[in-house]
Amino acid sequence: MEFYFFHLMPWPYLPEDFPRRHSSAWVTVAGELYQPELGEKLYHRYLDELVRGEELGFDGICVNEHHQTAYGLMPAPNLIAAMLVQRTQKVKIVILGNALPLRDHPIRVAEEVAMLDVISGGRVISGFVRGTGAEYHSFGINPTTSRERMREAHDLIIKAWTHPGPFRWEGKYYSLRYVNPWPRPLQKPHPPIWLPSQGSRDTIEWVAEKRYVYCQTYSSVDSLRRAFNAVREAAERYGYQASPYQLAWAVPIYVAETDARAHEEAERHLLYLFHYLSHRPLDVYFPVGYVSVEDRVRMLKDKYARIAMSFRELEDKGYFLVGSPATVVDRLKDLAAELRFARLIPFLQFGSLPADLTAKNMELFAREVMPALRPIYAEAAPTSAGN
Repeated sequence: MEFYFFHLMPWPYLPEDFPRRHSSAWVTVAGELYQPELGEKLYHRYLDELVRGEELGFDGICVNEHHQTAYGLMPAPNLIAAMLVQRTQKVKIVILGNALPLRDHPIRVAEEVAMLDVISGGRVISGFVRGTGAEYHSFGINPTTSRERMREAHDLIIKAWTHPGPFRWEGKYYSLRYVNPWPRPLQKPHPPIWLPSQGSRDTIEWVAEKRYVYCQTYSSVDSLRRAFNAVREAAERYGYQASPYQLAWAVPIYVAETDARAHEEAERHLLYLFHYLSHRPLDVYFPVGYVSVEDRVRMLKDKYARIAMSFRELEDKGYFLVGSPATVVDRLKDLAAELRFARLIPFLQFGSLPADLTAKNMELFAREVMPALRPIYAEAAPTSAGN
């Protein structure tokens, strides 16, 4: 099993009465709640935590993209990745991911990721996402075109990485007389591609077709089971069996000396993640046209419903794992055996979790949990560069 430390870089200073007095932590969140002086200290702390991931032996450290929200302070993940490239030596830098339909031009993404890959010595994993529904409000982009824009942007980037230019591109959304990016990636044919998702059928089908890595963002175990089974079924339609390393699970995890202490230390910070940072109206969460009607209904049951769940309900449904090292190891062994996934993406800082508890969580997880799980699916581990 492989381990990739994920960080949202959340804003931990929303007022205690925030969910009662404010309608959303996204898009319309009151601008005066952000304080740049605190933000400066947070960025330095969060970058240090990501760098610590290499020192602790994680396979990768992960950044991502969100806009106009307290949920995550990384509107430019490639900037954060550039800082991490210079401060690390061996660890993979995982961009989960660049939101292609929200960018002015996919060639900028192709150029920036190629730069990072070359400078890092081929350590970049390139994730592509559509962006959350909320971000289509932030950019004023029609969400009904997002899938088409995503596919075309992806195809243009892959061709730019793999075909020496100059060449011409004529698409529905992008028209270029000259495509000739310098540099091109160090990894061949291109950096590994991971696609995070909340379980949409379209993404699952695309993952199977392209043989990319599918990353299920934190959700209930029932949703995780449904999505991973769907990936395996889709892979079979394309004539192969999905490896456990094609499946990744991103989930908040907190480890302490005992189960009781873990719950005591983590509860309010996890509830801050689910009740404060995830707080938003339905129309902000899922603008019309962002997903199919069927996916919208399913996501409402899984994603939107969690905002109102208690700590115990969230834990019982598997939205996070909390406990002693032995408890967390046992639970992950059971889930890995049942769901046959071999890449784990733990959120070891979440919500308002402070620096001291984050450091403790990271160290306990690295020392007590990772070694016990490393042998799982070792025989199926990829033997060469790629996904």
